[in-house]
Amino acid sequence: MAQPSTVIATRVGIVGGGPGGLMLSHLLASAGIENIVVESRDHETIRTTHRAGILEAGSVALLTDTGVDSRVLTHGDEHAGIDLRFAGESHPLDFKDLVDATVTLYAQNEVFTDLAAARARDGGDVRFSAEVTEVWDLETASPKFRFTQGGDGDDAGASYEVHADIVVGADGSRSFCRRAVAGEREYRFEYPFAWFGILAEAPKSAPELIYANSPSGFALISQRSDSVQRMYFQCDPSENVDDWSEDRIWSELAGRVAGPDGFELKTGPIFDKTVLGFRSFVREPLSHGRLFLVGDAGHTVPPTGAKGQNLALADVKILFEAIENFYGTGSGTLLESYSDTALRRVWKAQNFSSWMTSMLHTPPGQDPFVARRALGELDAVVSSRYGRQYLAEAYTGWPHG
Repeated sequence: MAQPSTVIATRVGIVGGGPGGLMLSHLLASAGIENIVVESRDHETIRTTHRAGILEAGSVALLTDTGVDSRVLTHGDEHAGIDLRFAGESHPLDFKDLVDATVTLYAQNEVFTDLAAARARDGGDVRFSAEVTEVWDLETASPKFRFTQGGDGDDAGASYEVHADIVVGADGSRSFCRRAVAGEREYRFEYPFAWFGILAEAPKSAPELIYANSPSGFALISQRSDSVQRMYFQCDPSENVDDWSEDRIWSELAGRVAGPDGFELKTGPIFDKTVLGFRSFVREPLSHGRLFLVGDAGHTVPPTGAKGQNLALADVKILFEAIENFYGTGSGTLLESYSDTALRRVWKAQNFSSWMTSMLHTPPGQDPFVARRALGELDAVVSSRYGRQYLAEAYTGWPHG
């Protein structure tokens, strides 16, 4: 006979312990609002999963100004621009000059590491290897969810019920919380290509990131550190990484950034290969009763605009302020407006990410007119200060709040 579930009473129950869920937990705890985080993966799996990351200035400030850690400032790589490369030539965009802002390369798993350490330091209740199996009573003043504790601890296999005032779904693009609520609007767009991504032991090929449009398709020459680089090239979504030797990968990347200026790609041993699918998704609204969705649980964007993690952190800031106001004043007005407020930024980011994607990529079987039009658009952007300013403003991020 199954053992009854142990009840955990708290104010905010957070499903998902990635950067979004942990940041919300940290902010709530700092404001004296009790909460619990339940995450299906174990700590080490998240910490060691290589994930890219470009943080807007507002995201960096959220980490540093709220007492998480300053490691992003000492280990992150601040960038004051990017290069748009097309027709074999690079066109630098100076973000500092254009909009007086920068971005910071800091991998998503590093953000997780900092936030998890902050929650452990502050005595936060974070349960890893804990699988949520049910959510209910979302339209009442006491929403609930049930989880089973995994791992190898003394309570492995134990069942728990979380009874809260508010439940937050921060559980990623395959969100259990989102799927538990039917009948809402969902907008989807599938792209006909993917990114083939690598991590390589190599020096930097250029001071800034290079976003390249080529007849063979898009390439991104990104960075991780002085000795490790992350790079991508456009590929078919069904591509098998095992079919690609190192020589073939480097030849493909070099061809996509080749040009009359003699640009040379720095190469080295490749130690990670992956194919990253592309899609845009938005769920409206980002709430249902006392359930609120943040980050990929409610929306995803193609990675071209570097918006995914930044949108999650922006959602968290908006939702935290609404929850803090709810407990401070008793008014649910900001909670009720959370979805509309967050979605304004989400749709701006969807537009920017889609624009960057269409301008830089070559869809399969693309008409020559479309390819030439994209080159004309790139030329229009780089030859106009206003065009460069729009790209710089959107890339570095709109103000939080």
